[in-house]
Amino acid sequence: MESGKKGIKRHEVLQPLSRHHMVALHLGVKLRRANTSESLLSNKEIRQEVIDFWEPNGQAHFREEEEILLPVYAQYGDIQDPLIIEMLVEHVQIRSLIRQITNATTPLIEEMHELGHLLEQHVRKEERIIFPMIEKALPEDVLQEMAPYIHDEQ
Repeated sequence: MESGKKGIKRHEVLQPLSRHHMVALHLGVKLRRANTSESLLSNKEIRQEVIDFWEPNGQAHFREEEEILLPVYAQYGDIQDPLIIEMLVEHVQIRSLIRQITNATTPLIEEMHELGHLLEQHVRKEERIIFPMIEKALPEDVLQEMAPYIHDEQ
């Protein structure tokens, strides 16, 4: 395992997901600041950042967690764990908010703020609780087998 910048140790195979989490946290700050004096961006620019975050990297990130990481974890851990269920429900909520924000013709400030808060809370939960739980459950050889399927941003 290698150390991250903030001291959280993450298995090298999961590091691309953690790097994308950092991008999500930065976007979350921008979304929470939307339409406030703290915002350095226009609402239109923030909407574009949401689009740039989501297409294709955000979608790919969720797919890698849902289609690769969690099915493998299900062989070694409790996929019915309330935290895993919560993670998946949050994925649906994030997708819905992104869809609403990117499809809107006028800025949806409330939804931007909600998405910003949800992204921050979701990422912190995955990094601090869910990923360590998965790393603990999966044998090293199984983690390594996932490496070709977990990608950094394009």
